[in-house]
Amino acid sequence: MGAAPSSSPAAANPLTAQSSYLYIVLRLLRVFMAEGKSALVSGGVARWSAVWWPTKLNVYKNDAESWDFTNPNVGMKEPQNTGGNGGGGSSRPPLLQEPRGFGGGMNGQMGGPRGSGGLFNSPMPDSGLMGGGQGQGGPFMGGAGGPGGASLSAMGQPQPGLPQQGAVLMVYGLNKDKMNADRIFNLLCLYGNIVRIKFLKTKEGCAMVQMGDALAVERAVANLNNTTFFGCKMQLGYSKQAFLADVQQPYDLPDGTPSFKDYMGNKNNRFINPEMASKNRIQPPSKILHFFNTPPGLDEDTLKQVFMEGDVIEPKSIKLFPSKTERSSSGLLEFSNISEALEALVVGNHAPIPNPNSKFPFIMKLCFSSSRHIPNKMAE
Repeated sequence: MGAAPSSSPAAANPLTAQSSYLYIVLRLLRVFMAEGKSALVSGGVARWSAVWWPTKLNVYKNDAESWDFTNPNVGMKEPQNTGGNGGGGSSRPPLLQEPRGFGGGMNGQMGGPRGSGGLFNSPMPDSGLMGGGQGQGGPFMGGAGGPGGASLSAMGQPQPGLPQQGAVLMVYGLNKDKMNADRIFNLLCLYGNIVRIKFLKTKEGCAMVQMGDALAVERAVANLNNTTFFGCKMQLGYSKQAFLADVQQPYDLPDGTPSFKDYMGNKNNRFINPEMASKNRIQPPSKILHFFNTPPGLDEDTLKQVFMEGDVIEPKSIKLFPSKTERSSSGLLEFSNISEALEALVVGNHAPIPNPNSKFPFIMKLCFSSSRHIPNKMAE
């Protein structure tokens, strides 16, 4: 009996089966090659050297998940033309935003430098441009933001993340026998709040003053630098320190007063809130001083006595303003020159004046006047 014939040609001829498989592979390669593709076989793992990359990719917005490097404005809303600029707007934000503060209206009155946004606050661009957060700041310290919110600078500490000029002032050339912390305060408080004052032991006649904000430092430098009083020329500059640390054991100055004093919360600071600050007028030194917050019915002899006790030259002319109320009095003091007026201000500012109707004295306040001379007659 003969063997039955095989039903599979491939089984009868192994070479034919291998050829069939090879034929199928070659056909597949031809298909892929015809489509511009190729396949490589290495180590038994097939790796496609070319894949089906799309020729076009739709990106609908630029964010953390997708980004169109050919068009950085993908997904940005078109700006609405309000007509304020007389033409189409730009989607790019302005380089410098409107500074935040209590409003720029005071600058014209108070002499804030370079169009700053408010007397007590340092200008700060809107969040996102300079890496700072939302505006924060208090009116006393003049932080970097609006009137609301707490601020690190209100505690005498630097605000993190805000690239701004520091609020520490360097004072050189002081008369070491005549000047102390209170007298520096009496002079600089006209231009901003005072936080701390420290005399340097290693350099006589030199002090550091932390003011409420950087604008106060700028105003002081602009108005008081290179002024002469008590026979010395005072020079002012900016310190690299962000704030003054507390001094636990200050040394004594020649007059016996401490070399370090903290004025945080001192009621004689004049820029504590917007209402108080709006009453100030930033003026350069002049030979005429304006005095106020003195008892009603004040006479010239009482005023002269204040300066005589401070060992400075008394004013050559005094003009009392007609009092509209019986609560206090005010007027003008004229000196022979600016140096005499400066000496009188650092000694007499915040001097107590006896109150005949109370055991609590009036605290006289002085500032530079815009008047160039005392008129003979004052309007009622």
